[in-house]
Amino acid sequence: MAGETSGPAGQAVPSKAAVIGFGLMGCDIAAIFLAGGWRVTAVEPDRASWPARLDRVAASLSQLGAGAARVEALDLVASLEDVGFGDVAVVVEAVPERLEMKRAVFAALDTMVPAGVPIASNASGFRITDISEGCATRERMANLHFFLPAHLVPGVEVVRGEHTDPAVCDRLAEIMESLGRVAIRVARDVPGFLANRIQHAMVREAFNAIDEGLASAEDVDKAVRYTFGMRLMGAGPILQKELAGLETQLAAATTIYPSLSTRDSPGPTLRKLVAEGKLGPKTGQGFWAWTPESTAAAKAKYEAMLLAALALLKADK
Repeated sequence: MAGETSGPAGQAVPSKAAVIGFGLMGCDIAAIFLAGGWRVTAVEPDRASWPARLDRVAASLSQLGAGAARVEALDLVASLEDVGFGDVAVVVEAVPERLEMKRAVFAALDTMVPAGVPIASNASGFRITDISEGCATRERMANLHFFLPAHLVPGVEVVRGEHTDPAVCDRLAEIMESLGRVAIRVARDVPGFLANRIQHAMVREAFNAIDEGLASAEDVDKAVRYTFGMRLMGAGPILQKELAGLETQLAAATTIYPSLSTRDSPGPTLRKLVAEGKLGPKTGQGFWAWTPESTAAAKAKYEAMLLAALALLKADK
């Protein structure tokens, strides 16, 4: 049974995952495992944040239909030394996106986690090859890239590093599929992996449209949400173009590609907003003005749409 291992006298014992780092991403990753019947030990040094983190896990579990009571299978500890890795089946690192911090965590896990247990990073930009540099057991280390909010976005990239044993990726993909996730295999360890490379190609053109005065931020978002964004729910870009006829794609690409942005650095609009401290809800201003109330309303609407999309995707399986 998913989420269980064999204990004394053949008794079923829930599998245990260790989640290192317990911000928003770590909380949602823990919720995924808890909803699948696993036990979870999570590491968060800031004890003052624990109540809010537990509330986040409970809310995520409720959205998954698992019941907030599953929080009882979660143990919060303040350090790696408190985890007890002896019965851990998988480790997922989700500390802040700083390379040296991740390397320090992996150097410790390298010696603390029993042999044969997969160790994964949820890094969104750094390569697992670079994170695991110098580790003696780097062949069991891979990237397991979730997308925020992780409990509502089903896709998870399983990225093989330059030294990763393919069997480790097989095992991580198997675990993710058993938890109702969609494992996306990425064969090479390149910056941005797969989904973010595709996404950033689109976002580069979206910001470029604003830079060139082609459209406002509002109309860029409308163009994505109410045209090809909707279509992508029904079919990915490759299948979609094949259904339309690949000769049509060839003709359109021949016409459009020469005028697309090929800049290799962020454009002036994004740079200006960041330089002015206009970062979005966290500073109260970005393209839009934000209050705590409008931020909460936007997030609630966004998550409601994701839940509806998730239900459609599940029905399509």
